[in-house]
Amino acid sequence: MNGLKNKLGDQQDFVDTLKENTVSRKPLLLDKWDSLQKNLITFHVDSLHPVDIKTQKKNLKDSLRREFNKQPKHIFLTFDDGPLVGSAAVDSIARAKKIKVNTFLVGRHATMGKARKRDLDRYKENPYIACYNHSFTHAYNKFTTFYNNPASAYADFEKNEEDLGLKHKIVRLPGRNIWVYDDIRKIDLQSGSSTADLLHTNGYRIYGWDVEWRIQSTTGIPVVPLNDVYHRIRNFMNNKSSMRPNNVVFLMHDDMFQTRKGKQLLVQLIDSLQKENYKFEFIEDYPIKY
Repeated sequence: MNGLKNKLGDQQDFVDTLKENTVSRKPLLLDKWDSLQKNLITFHVDSLHPVDIKTQKKNLKDSLRREFNKQPKHIFLTFDDGPLVGSAAVDSIARAKKIKVNTFLVGRHATMGKARKRDLDRYKENPYIACYNHSFTHAYNKFTTFYNNPASAYADFEKNEEDLGLKHKIVRLPGRNIWVYDDIRKIDLQSGSSTADLLHTNGYRIYGWDVEWRIQSTTGIPVVPLNDVYHRIRNFMNNKSSMRPNNVVFLMHDDMFQTRKGKQLLVQLIDSLQKENYKFEFIEDYPIKY
């Protein structure tokens, strides 16, 4: 047993250091997690009391997970494509529940009548809602064509920022689950990578999502049942399989909540997440580090 403890000394030393620095909230835990994920930690096998490297890695990962589990868990509710029919429900539910909500807005939709302009104004006046950039045209849903001209696509985001008066240089690319911020770069489809890199070079942070919930927009009937998507969020949180541990970015769309059924499902989901004591966050604070 003593030999095993010696082989796991690096892991235990880290856990002890982490406890000593809990008050200062230095991001030691995330740093160690990143190093493990990138295979930057050197493990040694003692010939007298051998513990193979695979086991050492698993033991360290398990110890890090236990330390993450002692920290708060953060959920980022994100709603794409507003203002649309359904935005009013998102606005009212955020106010009623007093939870932070993130909306990625399409400027062209705000020009489609007085109701959509009113929805946009409500979002901007709501202290529980943060507004971010999802392009002006949403690529007219012709994504490959849109991203084939990165300069034109970049100008589309700039126009959206200016027309909507957006305060944060935070973007989600339409039709793409792409992350580019700090030293993180994760690309799902290469056709959007040049636009993402151009945006990032000019000071934007690009965020994708970990879990998506799809509901048929015309009916409010979920493609994935509420219980299933709720458990998927919990699994991402508990298994630390989201982009950043203890930080889950959850994607929905405004038009999912235009029906009474859709609104009820959103309220039920929020209630379930609150029972888990998840902390609702603005994406401008992503990721919350430990």
